Amino acid sequence: MAQYVFTYAGGGPMPETQEARDASMVAWRAWFAGMGAAVLDAGNPFGASSTVSASGVADGSQSGVNGYTIVTAADLPTASEMAKGCPNLRAGGTVEVHEVFEAM
Repeated sequence: MAQYVFTYAGGGPMPETQEARDASMVAWRAWFAGMGAAVLDAGNPFGASSTVSASGVADGSQSGVNGYTIVTAADLPTASEMAKGCPNLRAGGTVEVHEVFEAM
């Protein structure tokens, strides 16, 4: 089994009410539960960020990535299929699926 990182972008603003935040978390927990032991790290949303380049440091992220999850799957198509259930998609966001390979 290989490891895959799901990175999230978009998906709209943080829900404004506690009830809406709770409903969002129920959806995320249900998705994670459906993937079972394949979830190695449910991840977290990202907070403040900066972009570092050869010319310096700028506030914010140029990529728009706002969170991550790490899973195991047999292959990229299987991991991509798992990502289709992500609540971020229903909120208008995207999920990128990246295979992790050991380089060190």
